[in-house]
Amino acid sequence: MASEELAQKLQRRLQLEESGAAVEGETVAAKDEAAAGAEGERGCLTARAGAELSAKLCRRQDINEGAAQPRRAAVFNPYTEFKEFSRRQIKDMERMFRLYDSGRDGYIDLMELKLMMEKLGAPQTHLGLKNMIKEVDEDFDGKLSFREFLLIFHKAAAGELEEDSGLLTLAKLSEIDVSIEGVKGAKNFFEAKVQALSSASKFEAEIKAEQDERKREEEERKHRRAAFRELKSAFTQ
Repeated sequence: MASEELAQKLQRRLQLEESGAAVEGETVAAKDEAAAGAEGERGCLTARAGAELSAKLCRRQDINEGAAQPRRAAVFNPYTEFKEFSRRQIKDMERMFRLYDSGRDGYIDLMELKLMMEKLGAPQTHLGLKNMIKEVDEDFDGKLSFREFLLIFHKAAAGELEEDSGLLTLAKLSEIDVSIEGVKGAKNFFEAKVQALSSASKFEAEIKAEQDERKREEEERKHRRAAFRELKSAFTQ
């Protein structure tokens, strides 16, 4: 009887040990699987980051070798992005940009910039022209978009250009008045501009003034046409 009870106890202990080993094995396997998953995820992230870095390095190499395709710039609103300038000032800058964009491709390239500086009476060397573009060339395409052209006047008005900078010369020699005051006057300049353009009414007033000006021009054209018809009828009678 005692031997049967002892045998049952030993069998029971053996079953418990086997079940415990199985549970422990399952736990270890689960931990190994979780570790493998985490390692795999880290590997994916590392691979993704490596691919992004590789793409950037390749892009930089293409730019340096002149083989990079220019990226299409995002459409922007100059009136909201460059609030320190009035609508009339921005329109004047746009007219100047289009004047020297002889290729009509929306960019001022090296040769067009060369022609611009010559007409402004401040010719630059080839290296000087490249350095001018480099100062505001955000997308590294070797030419100036309209936004980058506006950056010239933005930096000049903020006093962010060196005295011997070709871009500062361009801004000063242009017929566009952007109140270039240098570093000392930059703070007062921007405070005045922000205060003047802080309200939407200022923007609306400029638009209304342009509309009124167009109306006056149309009225004058109507009066001239009417006067011409009267003069014509007097001769035909």
